[in-house]
Amino acid sequence: MPRVGVFGGSFNPIHLGHLLLAEDILELLGLDRILFVPAAAPPHKPPRGLAPAQDRYAMTELAIRGNPRFAISDLELRRPGPSYTVDTLEALRREGGPDGTFFLLIGSETFLDLLSWKEPQRLAQLARLLVIPRAESGFDPDGVQAQKVLAEIGQERWIQVPPALSAAQPADKGVLLVAATSLPISSSDLRRRAREGRSLTYRVPQAVSSYILERRLYREEGSWPR
Repeated sequence: MPRVGVFGGSFNPIHLGHLLLAEDILELLGLDRILFVPAAAPPHKPPRGLAPAQDRYAMTELAIRGNPRFAISDLELRRPGPSYTVDTLEALRREGGPDGTFFLLIGSETFLDLLSWKEPQRLAQLARLLVIPRAESGFDPDGVQAQKVLAEIGQERWIQVPPALSAAQPADKGVLLVAATSLPISSSDLRRRAREGRSLTYRVPQAVSSYILERRLYREEGSWPR
């Protein structure tokens, strides 16, 4: 029964922090693979400053090349309209069959905003939610807001990972709280650096840096080559 981590995002652009986090999650939870799903039209992000979906997909594909346990899906690029995660998980279930277990990777800030997403209760039924606190975010899993989201999506508790790997079973009603490695790299800072003509070395894979340079991405926010 395959165990797949679903890592969705705008990846605008993808960077080494994304890759290190994915590798850490693979190891901590013993997953079979991480599936990167670039969003075509992220419903919670303004289009300004968002590189074309095909470019973001291409950069993600370049970044994960060479890692046999990393994969990429163009599912959201093929689907018209906003890239709702619940629709993506439904489609992955149809494509992958009923035997697989999906783990949805989300940041702690995203978790606190989860009730504004489309069908958040359904999300928790389709995949185990895996929450990664951002470094120095001050996320409090026992706080009022976090506990409200937990209750509203029908989950009963937090499961700390590590060490409670044995507790992370599909039948459990619990959200995984994972202490994974987080690098202080932000996509917004990378876009600013690219716009200013500054180096992206040691922040993104070299293939991604070369792609951004060749395509002249992020030189002027909101204006892209055709």
